[in-house]
Amino acid sequence: MSANTTPRILLTGVILELTLATAFIHLSLGGTLFLLNAMGYLALGAAYLAGVALPMPAVRRFSWLPRAGLAAFASVTIMAYLVIGPYFTLGWVTKGIEVAIVLLVIADLLLDADAGRAARRPPRSA
Repeated sequence: MSANTTPRILLTGVILELTLATAFIHLSLGGTLFLLNAMGYLALGAAYLAGVALPMPAVRRFSWLPRAGLAAFASVTIMAYLVIGPYFTLGWVTKGIEVAIVLLVIADLLLDADAGRAARRPPRSA
């Protein structure tokens, strides 16, 4: 394991744990809308994990898609909460988790783009 993979593994683990936490919170609230939201988080978390863990080139090539989807889903959930409510403490805690998901996924996408650029960069000549 190289020094560059350890932060990526930790970042992936934190994103997946936050995704599971917000899915569990939405699942515990009951109701169809919360159930669908929890299922959306679980499906996107599984797709995110597949994109990171599967060594197939086609999966790796499109691994940005579930990442962007997870960030978009969390952003829409935040906006819907701000518009619809109801405003209570657990709701704000969940929105904080979702903001963290969005920011960490953006960081993950930027790290992945930087790694792709470094791999395509020609070696320096002396």
